[in-house]
Amino acid sequence: MKAFSLKLLAMSLLTAATAPAKDWGTYEGKSGPGEGKHIVFLAGDEEYRSEEGLPMLAKILSQRHGFKCTVLFSINKDGVIDPNTKDNQPGMDALDTADLCVILLRFRDWPDAQMKHFVDYYLAGKPFIALRTSTHAFAYGKDSTSPYAKFGLKSSEWKGGFGRQVLGETWLDHWGNHKFEATRGIIETTAKDHAILRGVEDIFGNTDVYEAHPPSDVRVLVRGQVLKGMKPHDEPADYRRKTKTGIEQGVNDPMQPVVWVRENKNESGKVNKIVTTTMGSSTDLQSEGLRRLLANAAYWTVGLESKIPAKANVDYVGEFQPLMYGFDGGKKGMKPADFE
Repeated sequence: MKAFSLKLLAMSLLTAATAPAKDWGTYEGKSGPGEGKHIVFLAGDEEYRSEEGLPMLAKILSQRHGFKCTVLFSINKDGVIDPNTKDNQPGMDALDTADLCVILLRFRDWPDAQMKHFVDYYLAGKPFIALRTSTHAFAYGKDSTSPYAKFGLKSSEWKGGFGRQVLGETWLDHWGNHKFEATRGIIETTAKDHAILRGVEDIFGNTDVYEAHPPSDVRVLVRGQVLKGMKPHDEPADYRRKTKTGIEQGVNDPMQPVVWVRENKNESGKVNKIVTTTMGSSTDLQSEGLRRLLANAAYWTVGLESKIPAKANVDYVGEFQPLMYGFDGGKKGMKPADFE
């Protein structure tokens, strides 16, 4: 792990966190349309560096748009940020006062006491912005006795779990060639006037396109063009492949959806406003277009659609030099004291 990344992450939390906390970072909002709104970010995946990308987004939304932002991390038994720790996400009671929850999770299995805050938030009809592997956010063992086991992607009660039933899709497959074929975001023609896309252009991510077949009640905003390489100006790929259901098609004909919105009526009768993107690694978030889309999505989900700027300021607050994604631990080695 590169030492400079540890230093930069520590510095970002030290400079932006204005309230001491044990295992999380809190970024008090400056002036802006988001004043009075609280966003809780849940960073918990072992591949796509949510522990780097979500604090960066929280800093932008708090310092440039006025939202109060709280970032929760996976914490191991030594009190260190460790994305490989799937069963501990301290501070979940922050969701009790949240207006929006932004997640980048993968295969989490939290204790029921922590998961209850998440489920209560969901049942209250509050909104979500879900990134990348959040389509398979939870994984419970087949013998689990948790009352929340249906949220797991292999649930027999809820096919596809939280991802499929709430966000609109679960894990299916890499559609592009992983780590060899990047993604160019192509705005859906019929959605170009949607408020979330205001001022958005040049969406690019060096993660590959996921296969995704969301249900008919979603509105697709952006599709993912599979590229022949890993650079923004690489040509579109032009081969054919089969979907999980065995249908053969061109890899870009049609293109898979990579951003969609949904208004989902849950079991309590409340409606959750959902924005899902299968992009969102820390490296993807170097795309100004993607950052602006997510900032606009924050406004839209909390009822501030009329306040979305013509071109929202999504410049970094401080430096941002994310590591390449991958299964090498993603461990930052930070202690709770680093937040104070």
